[in-house]
Amino acid sequence: MKNLKQFAVVFSMLMVVVFMAAGQAVAQGGAMDGVKSSMKAGSSKDLARNFSSVVELTLDGKEATSYSNTQAEFVMKSFFSKNTPVDFTYSHQGSSDKGQQYAIGTYTSKAGTYTVLVRMKDSKVQSMNFIKD
Repeated sequence: MKNLKQFAVVFSMLMVVVFMAAGQAVAQGGAMDGVKSSMKAGSSKDLARNFSSVVELTLDGKEATSYSNTQAEFVMKSFFSKNTPVDFTYSHQGSSDKGQQYAIGTYTSKAGTYTVLVRMKDSKVQSMNFIKD
């Protein structure tokens, strides 16, 4: 009987850990999905909701620049107005051992196509790199 109680306690604790990890993975996936839908819609306002307090943006092969999340929203608004979105898809997503998530996607606009690298930490966008194809 004692072994059964110990087993039940250990099993319960294991299940709690599994569900917590699964919940975190869903939340992180949800943030990447939020970025994806914002990019498809060309909504800088929705995209900015996923930004960390400082975001590094690289556009059109120019040098990377760090912006506050408010400034980054305006930079992306300008980018979307010049490059009206047609589609955005992820070709690869992953995460590092240190909890950083990344995604490689393709942003298709009326003006051309870009390969986009998105890096996140704690479900917030740290950097976005747009490379014109």
